Amino acid sequence: MNTLQASTHLRTSFIESNISPSFSGHGERKSIGAWGILCILLATFSETAASGKKSPDVVTADIQVGIEKHIEEQAKLGHGYFKIPFEGKELRLKLVRVHTEYLAHLAPGRHFACVDLASTNGHVYDVDFFLSGDVGEMEVTETTVHKTNGQPLYVWKQKEDKTWFRLPTDDATPDLLGVLKEEDEFDFFYQITLPEMKDEGRIWIPYPITDRFQSVELKHIQTPVDYQILEEKINGNQAFYMVFNPEHSGKTIDISYRVKHLERGVYEDVSRDPNEFLAPNRLVPGLETFDQIAEEVTKGKLGKLAQARALYDHTIDRMSYMKYGDGWGKGDAVYACDARTGNCTDFHSYFIALARSVDIPARFAIGASIPSARNEGGIDGYHCWAEFYTDGKWWPVDISEGDKCTALSTYYFGHHPANRIEFSRGRDLVFAPGPISGPINFLAYPVFELGGKITKANVTFSFQRIIDSL
Repeated sequence: MNTLQASTHLRTSFIESNISPSFSGHGERKSIGAWGILCILLATFSETAASGKKSPDVVTADIQVGIEKHIEEQAKLGHGYFKIPFEGKELRLKLVRVHTEYLAHLAPGRHFACVDLASTNGHVYDVDFFLSGDVGEMEVTETTVHKTNGQPLYVWKQKEDKTWFRLPTDDATPDLLGVLKEEDEFDFFYQITLPEMKDEGRIWIPYPITDRFQSVELKHIQTPVDYQILEEKINGNQAFYMVFNPEHSGKTIDISYRVKHLERGVYEDVSRDPNEFLAPNRLVPGLETFDQIAEEVTKGKLGKLAQARALYDHTIDRMSYMKYGDGWGKGDAVYACDARTGNCTDFHSYFIALARSVDIPARFAIGASIPSARNEGGIDGYHCWAEFYTDGKWWPVDISEGDKCTALSTYYFGHHPANRIEFSRGRDLVFAPGPISGPINFLAYPVFELGGKITKANVTFSFQRIIDSL
């Protein structure tokens, strides 16, 4: 019995029950991803909840403590490693992070946690944990590997009798894999917590603009100081700019938008000369190495479209989606070329460098993907994508998502789904005033400068879907 079969067997008791999960928002939605498992368990444990049994109030912080304690205890037993059987071998893993946005109290004494763990060779495993017990007494009852290096091993699908079953990703339709087509509408919440300050602090926060594919309305902004709205003229980006004093340490900035976003396909755009997007960026330089790779990959390919597809496939084949170690996440094309690993920024920076090497204009944008499997809650960080130009039109591509889900690799060559928000576009962004360190690499998370040095400010994203839009 392989891991997937074993995991399926463990959950047979609730998957094959005739209990229909209740979703927040649309009751008619028939597909869920990783988050949907929470809905399944909520339904499964509804009988326990209805029994009237009392348990101490549990918050997500308690669940985080419970899962971190479990991993720490198991790592001690494993001589410093958390061990888990997977595909006929034993994984020896280290804790990377707990997905706090996915922690959930399911029912009295029942909880869920999703955790990233990494092996010594850099492979990252997204592991689902199910816990039972009250505060301070939680025990893990089930452990399941859900993703390897960002690639899901399965999705959930509902049958006509309202029961649920696992479906291999290769057999899943786009809606089961997180793609909403046509249009999506939601409120997007961007919250920043300022760090401890002993000097003057300055911050630049992306202010998403309205264009042909998204309509953005600022619904609310609450800050401890006044702000300016700056414009980055080359790409048309906007940013909130604020200046803080030490007395603002620990304060929060809360911003919310109403967003209506359309699915993006191949389109014309005459606002700028495409040849502008052949120029290098600071972390996407024009190098002989890229010229050699691109020429070899595109050899014999007739036309820029066929060449771009060859570079797209090459990037998927060469790169592995791993957020591990130092260097990833900066959109450094040289790092991506050498390490052959990284996240979405690294995938697309490498692709853009190769495309430009064979005279295919290519450009970068960044924002966030909105979960399709639920209608509200946390969002696991930013996401980025790219476009290339040929035959008078821009072609959207999302290579890291195409890498995660083979079944969607064709869709993501020419499309971006509706369920996303774009924060900014381009690289090396120049605002006035700008950071002392120079142009901003890209703008998704806030750029916070403390005493002239870039410092981290904690940020969280969340959303609430507008139900009438679907």
